[in-house]
Amino acid sequence: MHRIFISDLHLDNPDSPAFQRFAECLAVEGQRVDEIFILGDLVEMWIGDDDDSEIASALKTTLSDVSAPVFLMHGNRDFMFGEAFAQASNIHLLSDPYVTNDGLLLSHGDAYCTDDKAYQTMRKTFRSAEWQSQMLNKSLSERKAFGASLRQQSQASNANKATNIMNVNDSAIAQAMGDQHHILIHGHTHRPGIHPLQDTLNRTRIVLGAWEYCGWLARQHEDQVSLECFSLAHRYET
Repeated sequence: MHRIFISDLHLDNPDSPAFQRFAECLAVEGQRVDEIFILGDLVEMWIGDDDDSEIASALKTTLSDVSAPVFLMHGNRDFMFGEAFAQASNIHLLSDPYVTNDGLLLSHGDAYCTDDKAYQTMRKTFRSAEWQSQMLNKSLSERKAFGASLRQQSQASNANKATNIMNVNDSAIAQAMGDQHHILIHGHTHRPGIHPLQDTLNRTRIVLGAWEYCGWLARQHEDQVSLECFSLAHRYET
């Protein structure tokens, strides 16, 4: 099995280098891998599948053209991606966490940041069907204004939090992996790296990076998983 995994692109402009590299990455990798997984925060903000922005239209077109199957998991910025978007983009929505047929554990990663109690409370609210139904009943302009306000509040709140609080909790990771999952791949924390768990079970946590200064992906080829980065300033030709 040959797969790639990406997350935390935070796309908001189809003319940006990040979006151009994203489109090129999908086109190139779609020809040579079996599956592509996007593990959350594909966009900076998603306020409903009726989004009429340029980025929404560009995403649907780009994703629809990918040769390999694409699987999309919700992140903390795009948890309102729905089936209408999935159908229009020819992709498949995933639950979080998700286990592949060969035992890889996949997650966006924010559920494991259990030391941040305030965030976990907010996450539970925003992921509820009741809250999302109420939000989708608002007009598109109201939702856009709410999303922008929420983003500003999040930035201000994070600036005042201790760094360790916004990282994953080791106990939460160990509990999620149990003794049946030897590899966990997640994003969210913007701290890319490969981290062996300090135990005797040969478990490894692979963290995807945000597409800020470079693009990041994890590549699975058979039973090996590696972490790669590439320039956002040049055409994707890895």
